[in-house]
Amino acid sequence: MKIVIAGAFVAIILALAMAGRAMLKDGRNGAPKSNRMVKALAWRVGLSIALFAFILLAHQLGWIQPTGIPVGR
Repeated sequence: MKIVIAGAFVAIILALAMAGRAMLKDGRNGAPKSNRMVKALAWRVGLSIALFAFILLAHQLGWIQPTGIPVGR
């Protein structure tokens, strides 16, 4: 379970890095601008929503348990 969540975080960070690279490269030296940044950011948003939904589903199915700070201490 931890590997899946860590992999999703890595994919989100990579999509963000691809968007940043596209932002810096597009439109230089008279080249036409492409929509690579928009696609990369769309992937990032989609992956983030999918990760959130997966964590909610895993909690509902009992695959993960909350271990937060005890209330009242």
